[in-house]
Amino acid sequence: MVLAINFFASLVLLAKAKPTGPHTMVVHESRAAPAEGFVQSGAAPAKQELTLRIALKQTDIAGLQGELYKVSEPTSKFYGQHLTAEEVAKFVKPTDETLGAVSSWLSENNIDAKPVTPAGDMLEIKIPVSQANVLLSAEFSVFTHVETGKTFIRTLQYSLPAPLTRHVEFFHPTTIFARPLASRPKFVAAGPAKRVTPVLPGSCTSTLTPACLQELYGIPTTPATQKSNTLGVAGFLDQWANQADLTTFLTTLRKDINSSTTFALETLDGGSNPQNRDQAGVEADLDTQYTIGIATGVPVIFISAGDDNPDGVSGFLDMISLLINDPSRPSVLTTSYSFQAETDLPLSVAINLCNTYAQLGALGTSLLFASGDGGVSGGQSQSCGDYVPVFPATCPFITSVGSTGLDQTPGVGEIGSMFTSGGFSNYFPIPDYQAKDVAAYIAWLDSLGTIPEDGRYNRSGRGFPDVSAQGENYEIVVDNQFGTVAGTSCSSPLFASVIALLNDELVAAGKPTLGFLNPFLYSSAGRAALNDVMFGDNPGCATDGFFGHAGWDAVTGLGTPNYTALRTAVGL
Repeated sequence: MVLAINFFASLVLLAKAKPTGPHTMVVHESRAAPAEGFVQSGAAPAKQELTLRIALKQTDIAGLQGELYKVSEPTSKFYGQHLTAEEVAKFVKPTDETLGAVSSWLSENNIDAKPVTPAGDMLEIKIPVSQANVLLSAEFSVFTHVETGKTFIRTLQYSLPAPLTRHVEFFHPTTIFARPLASRPKFVAAGPAKRVTPVLPGSCTSTLTPACLQELYGIPTTPATQKSNTLGVAGFLDQWANQADLTTFLTTLRKDINSSTTFALETLDGGSNPQNRDQAGVEADLDTQYTIGIATGVPVIFISAGDDNPDGVSGFLDMISLLINDPSRPSVLTTSYSFQAETDLPLSVAINLCNTYAQLGALGTSLLFASGDGGVSGGQSQSCGDYVPVFPATCPFITSVGSTGLDQTPGVGEIGSMFTSGGFSNYFPIPDYQAKDVAAYIAWLDSLGTIPEDGRYNRSGRGFPDVSAQGENYEIVVDNQFGTVAGTSCSSPLFASVIALLNDELVAAGKPTLGFLNPFLYSSAGRAALNDVMFGDNPGCATDGFFGHAGWDAVTGLGTPNYTALRTAVGL
């Protein structure tokens, strides 16, 4: 909070700088038409107030990325020496020149701004549509998302005074047409207070319970001891985690855990977590039951983002900004939500959000995201042409988690789930930590001929997922009913729980938490501690999609966790 206060004081002073004067307007961002699924409904009401964010040029984002890799690469002498919030802010805060130029322009137009990120690299303004149209030489209109009927005020183009283009990354939300977040795994109910199967590892072929996963991956049941090591669960879309359902889950499936065990609550953007049992969310119950049920004794925080999210990306940016500014931030954050496609976000917005994940990673938090459940079609229909990568799974500064299932074929074991999204980014290049893996996998794909069809995916893009875990037939409790769910929404909290338990042991041994995981996971020690999954595919777009293979592949990544081996790999 001190950072924000100091920044605001600077903003007030710089706003008194010499006016910039009239300038030629230059188109800053544009698109030919709204995204598929949106229709223009007419001009936006002139008096309606808009909340707009201004992303300012950051001082040295490349420097921050370099520091992130320096503290995350196991062979580095700086490994584990996570940055402080003040050190991160130095890399991303705007220069005085940038701040002065933008502040003067806003002052000339009688617009007040406030910083909304810890380092002050993003400002927020509130102005009526009529003023926004003049300020940005834009035509804000009402657009309707046909499937949901929700309306949004957006523009297909906006401009900035020429001198400001080198100081401003983007205005937002302007040209973004993001569809509703993808999540909400389907819940198959077994009836009130009825079990699906006995609590026996032998039942794991049909239904997964904590006992099954603990046996499969060697996950310990010994309670964690370090209360400073916490596990965050991201909640969106008014999906609320129910304590009564958690109690029933623990009473039945983790009898060794106190059934009154609960989770802490943190809210933002008007978020809440009502406890009426009929309001329980499938996603929220799944995520809290399997983090508390697997990461035994690790304090879990349910972070609920409300619908009042002026960040224009469903609260994704606001949640990370909140955690960057929180000295008691979790050491691991799992998110089971994603956008349906990379292109749901303009490139500028995706890059900015990805760099925000880099900030949180540099502070020592491991970020894990479900890779998505649409195979190579992302959230699209099966009729898509090119394969559809999913964001944030394609961001190089997070760990993307795909799904596996159990196969009864002798010698197979785990197999990639057909629904798991995977492939290659169209926005982000291949990061160094996975360059050899992606090159080897694409060379193998080339040896197959035209399956999958070359040209449908970007051979030079960041590959995802990074890792995987079981994601089929998880038994949970929702509104006092037992039932099963499936999806990468199951896999991310499971893998996050493994990391949280490792962090507990590291902290107990006087060592730092793991932080940004990928350089470790792709190292020789990291990959050797994972179970390579060599079979499976992820069909979509009327094709078979990608195929499992030895080593990294675009279905299951590097593989699934082996807790005992991971302990050794992290130096325990």
